[in-house]
This record gives sequence, C-alpha cells and structure tokens, in this order.
Amino acid sequence: MGNLKVLVLDNLHEAAIEVFNREGIQVDVKGKLTPEELASIIDHYDGIALRGATKVEAETFNKISRLKVIGRAGSGTNNIDTKSATKSGVVVMNTPGGNTITTGEHAIALMFALARQVPQASASMKAGKWEKKKFIGTELTDKTLGIVGIGNIGKIVAERALGLKMVVLGYDPYVSKEDMLKLGIEPVNLDEIYARSDFISYHTPLTPETKGMINAQTITKMKKGVFIINCARGALINEDDLLNALESEYIKGIALDVFPVEPPPSDKLLYKHPNAILTPHLGASTNEAQKKVAVLIAEQISDLLNKGIIRNSINFPSVAAELLPLLQPYLTLCEKLGSFHGQLLENPLNELRVEYLGDASDLSIEPLTISVLKGILQHQTEEVNLVNARMIAEERGIKITETKSKKAENYTSLIRVITITEKGKTSVAGTIFGNVSKIVKINLFPIEAELSGGMLMLENQDVPGVVGRVGTFLGEKEINIAGFQLGRRELDGIAISLINVDNFVPEDVLLQLAKLPNITSAKYILFR
Repeated sequence: MGNLKVLVLDNLHEAAIEVFNREGIQVDVKGKLTPEELASIIDHYDGIALRGATKVEAETFNKISRLKVIGRAGSGTNNIDTKSATKSGVVVMNTPGGNTITTGEHAIALMFALARQVPQASASMKAGKWEKKKFIGTELTDKTLGIVGIGNIGKIVAERALGLKMVVLGYDPYVSKEDMLKLGIEPVNLDEIYARSDFISYHTPLTPETKGMINAQTITKMKKGVFIINCARGALINEDDLLNALESEYIKGIALDVFPVEPPPSDKLLYKHPNAILTPHLGASTNEAQKKVAVLIAEQISDLLNKGIIRNSINFPSVAAELLPLLQPYLTLCEKLGSFHGQLLENPLNELRVEYLGDASDLSIEPLTISVLKGILQHQTEEVNLVNARMIAEERGIKITETKSKKAENYTSLIRVITITEKGKTSVAGTIFGNVSKIVKINLFPIEAELSGGMLMLENQDVPGVVGRVGTFLGEKEINIAGFQLGRRELDGIAISLINVDNFVPEDVLLQLAKLPNITSAKYILFR
C-alpha cells in the first residue's frame, strides 16, 4: 500500500520513527495535542502512535473515514475512548508487558528508599545539615516482603527481593499455590500478608474489589511499623486513612508512584508528610522501556497498515474483516459469559470448557473462545486483550477444551461455558436473541435474562415471600429493578434469581441482602 501516513504524538521515542521509515510509512511528529487539535487533523492519517498524554475522546471520532489504528506505547489505554473507536472501525492496540521490568525495578528502588530514607537524607544534606543520627535505616536482608498481586510485575519484584535475601509472601486469588512455590514465593492469604510483612508492595489491577483496599480496616491488620509501596493504581488507597496511619506512626513510611488523581493536588497533607516518598508515575520511565514500547507499537501499526495483521488489539479479534459482522454478536455473548464467570470465581481457574452447540458449531470458534477468556481474565489483570488472553491462560496453567455439536437442546444456537476450580464446576449457557446476549441456564437451572448493565444473582430457598422481600429491600435502598427472572429445578427446592438493576449495589447492601430470610448468597455482577 502506498501513501500511508502516521501521526506520532507525546514525545514518543524516536526509535518508532525509524521503524515507520523502514516500513515505507510517512511520519508527522507532534507533541501533546488537545482533543480539539487532534480532532481537526486526525483523519489526515492512517494511524496514530502515542503515549498517555494526548486524550482521544469520543468527539474525535465524529468524522472518521481514513483512520484505521491507534497504538498506545504502553499497557494503559484509558486516554483513548475505545468504545467510540470500535464503533468507528478503528483498531486500538497497546503493548502489554513492555513496561514489566522497569515497573518492577522501580518498586524495588522505592523499597530501598523507604528502608534507608534516601530522599529525606538527601534533602537534609542539601539544606546544609548533617543529621547522621536522624536517618537510621533498616536492612532488607531477612525482612518479609508481602506482594499483593503476582502478575508479571509482581513476579519481577519477587525475583529481585529473593535475590536480596528477603522472605517473600504472595497473595493472588488467580495464581495457583504451586506456581508461587516454584518462584520461591510463599502463598498466603491477605490477612497473613498484613500480619507478617515488614514491607507490602501492591501490583493489582483496579477492580471493584481492589479499589480502596488500603484502608483503616486493613491497616489495623498490618504489622505496626510496616512500609507500604504502591506502583499499581492510585485508587487502591484511601488517602485519609493512610494519612491517619502515618501520623500515628502505625505505618512507618509509604512510597507512591501512582495517585487517585494525576497529577495529585499539591495541598494534600498525605503527600506533604515527611515519611511519604513520592514519584510522578515513573514506573515505565526508563530509556530502555520507552524505546522498547515505541518499537513494539510502531511494528504493530506497520503490520496492520501494510499486511492487515492485527496484534495486541484490545477491541478487535484476529479474524478476517468479512467474517466480523457475523461473529460480532457471538463475540459479545462469549465475552459476557466469560465476564459472568470471572466475577463469580473465588479460586484459581484450573480448566475451561466451551461447548458450541447448534448453529454456533459452524462458526470460527477460536476468536470466540478467546473472547470467553478475555471476559474471565479481565477481572484478574488489566493487561489482557483479545490477542494475549490465551497466552495468559496458558501461562497460568489453565486447561482449555472446545467441543462442537449440532444438537443445541431447545435453541437454534447455544454456547455453554464451564469453569472448573478446586472447589468444583460451574456451568453457564447463553444464546443470541436478535443481537441481544442472554443467559438461558446456570448449572441445571433454566433461566432467561439479558446480560447487560448491573445484575444481582441470588441463591435462595424456593418458598413464598422471597421475591416480595427482595423487591421491598431494594426499593428501600433506592435500587431500581429493570428485570427479575427466576429459575428453579423443582418446587420447594433451591432457586436462582437474576435481577437486572439500574444502580450500583455497594458491598454493604449485598451483605444485608444475603442476610434476608431464605437467601443463601448474593452476588453483584457488572457488565462493562
């Protein structure tokens, strides 16, 4: 293809330009653009390569006809409106894993800085002081490091810490104990991390479960004098609770590279505290990492523009363009069935079985299974996309089985997703009505509900009064019911309820709901 043109933004490493030149693609280079500036020129280009500074908002895609791809050098794509890009037929891709080593090493650097009060001692010296007795540090050898989240970055931190002769504890509900033990990590639960760790380093994605997980309640479970390191997501911390713990000296020091709002407000007392070490989101900021992700994204964009090859796309599967309209409703169904499972899993997934029944057995099932995996794994890691989902599953030792059958029970087409953990097996089946994804069976319970928005899943005794009490309770909590579906196998036995709701259901409301008479469990499931 000739006359291909790419826009390079956000001071992307010059190595990207070298790749584009080599591939015969014309390049324009600019710095950070406002959304309005970008919108005015975006469709002059076939592709855009950027970092995280320029925001690509929904309005930017209003008049798209030429643009084919936006590539983010790095793993995060929150500066790109992916939904609008998808609607406009624009592939959004990233470079997952490109910053793994540098972010892990930064966490180790912050741990050293905390242990020896390096920034504070340096500031004292620059102020003309000699306060040798003030800055008494602590050795890392034989200290215990608790790592919350044993993904790619958490593993790097563990390897380095073990080399420092530290005791390393690990918590990750989606990584098996066997895999941790192979790495030299002692697998424990969160409470044990808190009780035993001298240092705690966080490397988890931001999910409803992890948001605000560093709070007053969890801090009281920690060893007094603990050091906290956060290079993951700023919203993991409750700022007020962390400040109180620093001021009471329950927590000895904190090192933060990420913040709930970036850049953070300059008047926050937490960030002014003498025992707080701050860096401006430098996890990925090394020459090596910047060059690596720049080369990776330039190669990926070039492959798409020159050869039609899609790699590391977060919004498009690797399928032929002419098949996508037929597959799209099933891709959506499969991701939602996976997401349903992913939000119910409480133990590492050992095996995944996907059954394609009826007309679904005639489809190209590889991207469909990948969509199921993405749906499951997106609740465990932010790095998953339609391309690397299978690889991540294989790295975690998940066995994947796909079967086809022309028989689809009472439906023209049916897809059944079965997850197996050490606690047992869960089966969820769904189908397409029009272009709407619906669940039609949970285990042996027939039930029909739309897989969209927020949904409550209740398990209850099939006795009179349950539905009324639940409806009244939700009404008192100002949670509007959009749909209420019941499923049961036999009279007076166990029943399942799926309730589509218009409002977010907080954890405390779920706990109260689960305590209502004849309710045995309550889960809140959100489809993004």
